[in-house]
Amino acid sequence: MAPHRYIYVNAFAEDLFGGNPCMVFFGADDLDEETRLKITRESRLSECAFLQKPASDADFAVRYYLASGPIPMAGHPTVATGIALIEAGMVRPGDSFRLEVGAGVMPIETRAGEGGRPPIVTMTQFAPKFGESFDPGEIAAIYGLSAGDFLAPPQVVGTGNMHVLAPLRNREALRRAKLNPEAVARFHAAHPELTFAEAFLFVPEGETPEGRSFARLLLAPPNPPEDPFTGSATGAMASWLWREGYLDSPRFVAEQGHWMGRPGRAEVEILGPREAISGVKVGGPGVALMRGEIAV
Repeated sequence: MAPHRYIYVNAFAEDLFGGNPCMVFFGADDLDEETRLKITRESRLSECAFLQKPASDADFAVRYYLASGPIPMAGHPTVATGIALIEAGMVRPGDSFRLEVGAGVMPIETRAGEGGRPPIVTMTQFAPKFGESFDPGEIAAIYGLSAGDFLAPPQVVGTGNMHVLAPLRNREALRRAKLNPEAVARFHAAHPELTFAEAFLFVPEGETPEGRSFARLLLAPPNPPEDPFTGSATGAMASWLWREGYLDSPRFVAEQGHWMGRPGRAEVEILGPREAISGVKVGGPGVALMRGEIAV
């Protein structure tokens, strides 16, 4: 098997060492699922992206993998894929294209960063699906929290991946959260339809004055313990905040990763009225940190 070229990108960041890292592999059609999983586990990253030939009329196709398996859509790997395509000369800043992912085809927009800053990649995520709600105490038990720490009942929402959104009252509760792997395994066994059994914990306030939300995604093994920035869950969270009336404007800045020393930000725009959201734009900058080949 010939070596495969990759570009290592930090997504949702302007700093070389901020945001969420992702390795984007080119020409991955000959890599089977088991090999892709082994590569993702070897990377020690939360996700890797594998570019392949489209099965549709999209311009490009990519598939995303966690250490635990494939997922239909992902946010920071989509930004990373766009940055990698720009770095490889396959896309120019300012171009738009259609990207086939496991969940369907997403419109992607790119633009050059201002003043020499990195380019911006923006995806239009799918219309949100709102699912079941949970008793706050059930989710609280997974994180060492109390039911009183929750702003509202956690709810399943997805714009490509189905996430359990867990709105908390304040950042103090968010900081106290500590995942119990055994508890999350039991929850996942009871809810196998979820892409992530781990809840996306968030507060409707930023970590900086610019932000309007701040979030954490704590992960169970074999994944890394925490995700620096979760773009797919950000789209789901934005849909929930807009529908439930926690946002005055459909445009805002979402923040994540600051407490890990990897600050990340996304520009978010919810499309459509509160009662009939048609999609969510989630975009951010990305920086190529490394390039190389993997010997498989």
